[in-house]
Amino acid sequence: MTANGELAGEPPPPTAEPRRGKFWWVKWLLGAALLALLIGEGIYLWPRLHESWRKLSDIHWGWVAACIWLQALSMSGFGRVQKQLLHAGGVEVNQRKSVAVVYGATAMSVSLPAGQVFSTAFTYRQTRRFGASPIVASWQLVFSGVVAAVGLALLGVSGTLLSGGSIGPFKLILSVVGVIALVWAGNYVSRNPGSLEALLRKALGLVNRLRKRPADQGANKIGDVLAQLESVDLGKRDGAWVAVWALVHRFADVACLGAACYAVGAEPRLAGLLLAFAIGKAVGSIPFAPGGIVYVDATLIYSLTAAAGLPAAQAVAAAFVYRLVSFILVAIVGWIVFLFLFRTPQADDAEFEKEFSQRRF
Repeated sequence: MTANGELAGEPPPPTAEPRRGKFWWVKWLLGAALLALLIGEGIYLWPRLHESWRKLSDIHWGWVAACIWLQALSMSGFGRVQKQLLHAGGVEVNQRKSVAVVYGATAMSVSLPAGQVFSTAFTYRQTRRFGASPIVASWQLVFSGVVAAVGLALLGVSGTLLSGGSIGPFKLILSVVGVIALVWAGNYVSRNPGSLEALLRKALGLVNRLRKRPADQGANKIGDVLAQLESVDLGKRDGAWVAVWALVHRFADVACLGAACYAVGAEPRLAGLLLAFAIGKAVGSIPFAPGGIVYVDATLIYSLTAAAGLPAAQAVAAAFVYRLVSFILVAIVGWIVFLFLFRTPQADDAEFEKEFSQRRF
């Protein structure tokens, strides 16, 4: 008998070989694609790196400081959007806590694989701790995302119009009317939940009939959801402040990119700057790699060159400064905030995680 309880002289029982997952090859394919992207960007940028380094060595530090301040203002603006939306749901939270959540969520989003999922779950959990109901917490997440997307679309439209491009007035009016209708409908339903109850009960009855369940199964939950939804009241004042702070969030970020250009001695065209920013953010929303590393940088460099009129060397240097501030510095600050304020596990973590996994955004 050996020390671990096996009989001497007997061969150890065979150990099961670890089984490969069904999609084990995906990570290798993504790794190869990322490597090819890095090599391609290196080949494209190599002739320009020497001149770009000279631009960085002659950097204007005052503009770099402005770049950092504008990015902080942008983050604060989104914190205000979140704070105002929660206020509309009857939840009071101070600006410091709201901005802390924004920094922590952004750090997760830009530096973790599938970071957007972790970021959304983290924001949901913290807003629940602020006192938001599940409906209000979910509504805040969805609506803040809509506001951010609309702001980005308007920047793209503005850049196109300033650059002389043509956008049909029908499309522009339709987009604005659609946003107004969405806000009005959400506010009307929150003020008049009874107007929606009959429709929801009919829909529930149809679903239960298709699933061969009792007609009234789940009907009690409709009342609970509508009662919580009634607490959301995005009135004119809250709506106006959400719009103002959403504009501050987006335009401060654009100004940060502009300051990065001036920091390396470039003078970008305003229309091209708006287009480059909008395209870079749109491409960055594709969760291919944490923070959109490589492909967002390449998109920014190309857009600054083609649309904003920067020479390639200045575009590389400006993109480097902007990404250093908006990606690297924000991620560092966000993880510091997370470690100091949110690292300690809470007793309700498991409950909120389960609750979040059962919701759809």
